[in-house]
Amino acid sequence: MFTLKKLFNRAINQISTKTPPLLMGAKYEPQHFGEPVERNLGSSKRTTDYEKHFRPSFQAINNNLIKNDQFFSPYSDKTVEENKLPAILLRTPDETVLNYFSILREAENLTMNQQGGCGTVGMSKLPFPIAYNFLTKGYQNKISYNEYLQSFEGVGHLNLIKLNRLSDGNDTIHYFVELETIEGSSKGVTYFAYYYGYVTLQKEQNLYKISDMKWYGEDFLCAAYHLWQHDAEAVVGIMYGEWCKLIKKKLPTKQEGYVKTIDFIGTDGHDYRFVFYQLTNDTDVLISQYKKDPKGNWESIKIDPEDCLKK
Repeated sequence: MFTLKKLFNRAINQISTKTPPLLMGAKYEPQHFGEPVERNLGSSKRTTDYEKHFRPSFQAINNNLIKNDQFFSPYSDKTVEENKLPAILLRTPDETVLNYFSILREAENLTMNQQGGCGTVGMSKLPFPIAYNFLTKGYQNKISYNEYLQSFEGVGHLNLIKLNRLSDGNDTIHYFVELETIEGSSKGVTYFAYYYGYVTLQKEQNLYKISDMKWYGEDFLCAAYHLWQHDAEAVVGIMYGEWCKLIKKKLPTKQEGYVKTIDFIGTDGHDYRFVFYQLTNDTDVLISQYKKDPKGNWESIKIDPEDCLKK
C-alpha cells in the first residue's frame, strides 16, 4: 500500500518530467510548500490566523508609469517586427522592468472560456507586441510572439505589487517580483490571482532587456491548513537548526514591510543572516543566505538543508 509520502513523490516525479507551461511570457510552476506531513508526525508549529492566508493584497501598485492612452498611439497600426521601442524605456534595469509591466497593465487577453469585464478592457491586445519587444533576441527565439500572446489567455489586468533587485550575476541582473492579476472565468465573473517569481535582464546593444522570467502561482488554501514550510521562523529553526545543527542562538526576527530578516549565531562561531519575502498569501519565500566574514561583511552563501539529511 502506498503511503501519502510515496503518492506525493510519484506525483512530483510525473510533474517534473513535463516541460513547464508558459504563463504571461514566463515558465510557470505552482508554489512549492514541501511534502505532506501526517498530523501526528508533523511539526507542532501551525498557524491559527487562517484569515491572513485568504485575503488579497493591499500593496501599492508599482507599474503606473504609463499615464495616458496616447503612449500607445504610435504602435496602433504596426506589426511586432515594425515596433521599435524608444531607448528611453530601456536605459536602466529599473526602467526596463517598470515600463514593461506598466505597458502590460493595460493589456487583456480574455477569451470565450475566460470572460470578464463589460466591453473593451484597457487597451485590449495592443500592448502585447510592444511588451514582446522588451525581450532579448535570445528569449524571443525560445518563445514566439504567438506563444507569448497565448500565455496571457484569461488575464484581463496585471499589477506589479512587489519589486526588489537581487544580487547580480556576471552579466545578468535579477529581480524578485510579485504580480496581482485579474482573470476571467467560464462563469463570467473575474477573480484575483497572485504570482511571484524572478525576472532576469541582460544588456543588448547598450539597452537592458529581459532574458528570462519564471512565475510560481500562489495557493491561498495550502498554508492555512498544512505544513510549516511557508513560515520563515519554522524553516530556519527546523531545516537549519534541527536538520543541519547550525544554530547556537537565534536572534529575534526583524520585519520591515514584507521583508523578514532572521539572524542567528552558528554552532561554528559564525554569524548568519537569512532574508525572506512575505507574499500576499502570507507565506515566506527564502531569498538570500549570508555569512559574516572576518572583516564584518555579509557574504552570500548557499546551504542546501537537504544535504544535511544525507549525512
